[in-house]
Amino acid sequence: MVEIIEYEPHSVVSKTIINKTTGHVNVMSFDDGEALTENIIPYDAFAQIIDGKAEIVIDGLSHMLDTGQSIIIPAHTSNIVKANERFKMILTVIKSGYE
Repeated sequence: MVEIIEYEPHSVVSKTIINKTTGHVNVMSFDDGEALTENIIPYDAFAQIIDGKAEIVIDGLSHMLDTGQSIIIPAHTSNIVKANERFKMILTVIKSGYE
């Protein structure tokens, strides 16, 4: 899965692997210093780091994750994904149960 997406300078790159009405799976790469803006989604999300190290902030609490580690981002919580160094992750969003 690591080879499915490349790093791009000064960018966050996202590739959709699965897109269904019940959820989606994306592989993402973040260059050093890049981040996703703070957001709140109405679904649970599972983030797994597949290369590098990531900082994921959930409701103001910072979590540092290394390759192979994962975290659940609960529905309706604020979150920020930051790259203090470049990394890749798989993000799985589960929509079922929230209809």
